[in-house]
Amino acid sequence: MSNVVAFPAAHAAPAVSAQNVTTTLLSGFAEQRRPLDDVFWLKENAELLGILAATDQTLEAGALGVFDAFYDQIEERLRFFPQYYRFLLSICLDLEDLGMPGDKGTRLCAAIAKAGMPEAELSDLQRAEARRLLARRDAAKPPSAGVLGARLRAFMARPLTFALPNKKAAYELTHIVFYLSEYGRVDPQLCDKALVSLEFAGLLAYLDQNIDLLAEICVSLRFAGRMPSPIWEAAVTAHHAAITSSQDGSGADAYHAYLVTGWAQYVRSGPAFATPLPTGHVAFTAPAPVPSTLRLLSECLLGLGLARSADWGADARLCPAVSGP
Repeated sequence: MSNVVAFPAAHAAPAVSAQNVTTTLLSGFAEQRRPLDDVFWLKENAELLGILAATDQTLEAGALGVFDAFYDQIEERLRFFPQYYRFLLSICLDLEDLGMPGDKGTRLCAAIAKAGMPEAELSDLQRAEARRLLARRDAAKPPSAGVLGARLRAFMARPLTFALPNKKAAYELTHIVFYLSEYGRVDPQLCDKALVSLEFAGLLAYLDQNIDLLAEICVSLRFAGRMPSPIWEAAVTAHHAAITSSQDGSGADAYHAYLVTGWAQYVRSGPAFATPLPTGHVAFTAPAPVPSTLRLLSECLLGLGLARSADWGADARLCPAVSGP
């Protein structure tokens, strides 16, 4: 295979204390949950390291040592897996920003920019992510610049998109805010319509009891200088506290909900990642889901057919069919 990017030359164990949770997370994600050649290893570790870097975590000495081999081989991995360049570059940059000795990120960014890899992205969101990564080492303009930035803002400034259930659009909305705000480091300068879009997306996420998405919306609002609903943040807080960890299970689990609800807690200066974790393979279990009021409401409205009315206050037929979360 030719190079696409050229570079210049489990056993039971006791739980660890709350102070060592971050180190245990790093070890568990890097060495225990998935093999290194699994693309989901890249996804999970990119998300964990991204949140730790975004919150400027101070790590214990040697905590990043579990990534030494990966960091040493990252150029070869990028040559062989150029389709995963965003994952690989994100991990590299976050490791360095968290204290990993080295400056490979600068050279990787230069090589990726020279190869024009972001130009192969079809999605504006993926282009924005790529540009945000390259901009961290001055290899590209930030995603807020130029035509791309204008398109991202136009997408956010259409509240009607987010007045109807559309999880994909809502997650894209939050990630645009993350990229424009450099994960809370700069003011994303959202217009009033974009803020309404976040409010609409948050209302639907809460009604659906999609706490994973609701946590991202709460983070986005705070990055934009707005206070989320205390009801929403209370739901996120309760969900984070209720997620349990064990050495049981494999494959899909609630790791993402654990990370983003913890991130939302950290952003609002609440307790995050404070519960002791088992060493080794860590699996996360979310509490039993609360019935979705949004689903009940949708089913009721669909059933009304032509009898649906725009006058919500006068239509008492919805009340018996809907139970609050």
